[in-house]
Amino acid sequence: MSTKNIKRIKRQGRKSRIRRKLNGTAKRPRLCVYKGNRNIAAQLVDDSKGRVLAAVSSFGKELRGSLKSGGNAAAAAEVGKLIANKAGAAGIKEVVFDRGGSKYHGRVKALAEAARAGGLKF
Repeated sequence: MSTKNIKRIKRQGRKSRIRRKLNGTAKRPRLCVYKGNRNIAAQLVDDSKGRVLAAVSSFGKELRGSLKSGGNAAAAAEVGKLIANKAGAAGIKEVVFDRGGSKYHGRVKALAEAARAGGLKF
């Protein structure tokens, strides 16, 4: 197996271990983070109904023109601020953080800290 496949399989294993323990509800949805090489995205998910309550990404309409790059910590912080604003508008104050198999470091950490600064508790 190539190194790329091994990394992908290990990440999927970490993601499934995390998801077994986390569950989002309407009162406390799951804040899941997707981290790509060029972009980062966050969603608030109600797992009991299987619905996305709010979503923000660095390649979305809100941030597309204002960011120099979608794949850096500054873009992640902007995504964190926007998801916190959308959650506040929907009346959500607490979430469960799902890092999606990524380390809590760098862009994922920047997004989480910006969301906390925006008023989300997790």
